[in-house]
Amino acid sequence: VGSDGRPFSSQQLAGKPYAMFFGFTNCPDVCPNTLGRLAKLRKQLGQGDDAFAIVFVSVDPKRDTPEAVGRYTELFGTPIIGLTGSEAQVAQVAKNHAIYQAKVADANAPDGYTVDHGAAVLLFGKDGKFVATIAQEEGDAPALDKLRRITA
Repeated sequence: VGSDGRPFSSQQLAGKPYAMFFGFTNCPDVCPNTLGRLAKLRKQLGQGDDAFAIVFVSVDPKRDTPEAVGRYTELFGTPIIGLTGSEAQVAQVAKNHAIYQAKVADANAPDGYTVDHGAAVLLFGKDGKFVATIAQEEGDAPALDKLRRITA
């Protein structure tokens, strides 16, 4: 489900390269840093906002409503497709993309839990096929090289 509350299909990404990241809006560091980095890298690529789509998939559908995801993605000053759904839908999408995710009790977090999840960014070409990942610890130069490859 998109941040507009409407169903979202991967067909809406057809013909366009994209970077997909799984996270959640209450994440204290990895998620905002990763989305901010993707926004920065897209700007550094110098091909405009249409060079590749940034897709953010929430792994916390209990708290991350379409509206919450929409507000969150707007914080980064660049177009980001924010997605959420039912627990079953999110679990299936994460499984389809081999993304680890697990709810973990945390007395200091909102609602008493946080969500552990994989932090890699998945890169897909214009044909919708997986091309590469960008790791959290990877430098910007190799990440830009990968983005140039999917946007060529």
